[in-house]
Amino acid sequence: MALTYRCLIIDDESPAHKALTSHIAKCDDLEHSGSAFSGMEAVKMLNENKYDIIFLDINMPVISGVELMELQPNRPLTIVTTAYSDFALSAYQNDAIDYLLKPISFEKFSKAIEKARTYYSGKNIKKENTATERTLSHRANGQMIDTLLADILYIESLGNYMKLYSKKLKSPIIIYGSLSSINDEINSNDFVQVHRSYIVNTKEIAAKTFKTLTMSNGEIIPVGRKYQILL
Repeated sequence: MALTYRCLIIDDESPAHKALTSHIAKCDDLEHSGSAFSGMEAVKMLNENKYDIIFLDINMPVISGVELMELQPNRPLTIVTTAYSDFALSAYQNDAIDYLLKPISFEKFSKAIEKARTYYSGKNIKKENTATERTLSHRANGQMIDTLLADILYIESLGNYMKLYSKKLKSPIIIYGSLSSINDEINSNDFVQVHRSYIVNTKEIAAKTFKTLTMSNGEIIPVGRKYQILL
């Protein structure tokens, strides 16, 4: 079954939406899954839906494209689409995969999409590796870091952020995102959500009762009623 990449267009100008929608329609593996006309609208849509690629304008009122990237470090793969050339460094520092200047030709659009396909191709190959080799990519201290799944003890939700506890670190890593999104990214039978605020590595459970889990580091994790059947 061929992959289809869900795309979100974020731009405050209707002509830009029209042009990108036309380009997307010419690619069989792309799906136009949403349109946001402001940074604030985009943040809401990103928090409520899952996308694979976003096309992001820079010059928008209230929340600019650069500010959105900083607010959403774990956002989908980002292709910047703008009329301004002087924000390229900021875009690439925030992990944009390409920077396209308007008006955007289909040729330039296609080259950017090919970069996205290459990225996702490598990511899918990584997911096929064994659990001991697989990693979770996340941003910490301003840079992207890969943490071995086998080293993760559990993940605790803190609203829009999470604490990732690793066997190799004394202190947890603070990362942006939700448990549901990170659960999809982990995609491993070794990890189970046991509470609205916790995902645990089942291989690191030292003991369990009906309402709690004792992890290998001695920490006690609560088990929610609706999750008890999963253990």
